Amino acid sequence: MEIILTYITAKDREQARMIGRSLVEENLAACVNIIDGMQSIYRWEGSICEDNEAVLIAKTRSSLLQKLTDRVKSLHTYSCPCILAIPVTGGNISYLDWIEQNTRAE
Repeated sequence: MEIILTYITAKDREQARMIGRSLVEENLAACVNIIDGMQSIYRWEGSICEDNEAVLIAKTRSSLLQKLTDRVKSLHTYSCPCILAIPVTGGNISYLDWIEQNTRAE
C-alpha cells in the first residue's frame, strides 16, 4: 500500500473546508488539514499575481489519486487547481494503517 500526501490550494478557507469535507466524507482521504492565510505569488496568463489562499493537505492512498483529483476539480472554482501528490516514504505505522482503514479500497 502506498500512502501519499496531496497538496491542494483553494481560493479561501470556505472553499478548502468544502473540498476537504467532501474528500473525507467520500473516503477519498482519511484526513485533510487546512492551512489558511497562505500568500501565493504566481504567473497566470502572462501576469504576475499575488493572492491569499488556503492549503489543503490530504492523506490518502496513491491508488485514489485520480479519483481525488477528479473530485477536487469538480468542486473547485479554479480552471487549473494546484493538486500535487507527494509520496510518503515512512512514518508511524499505526497512523499509516489508519489512513488505509479510512480510505476506499481500490
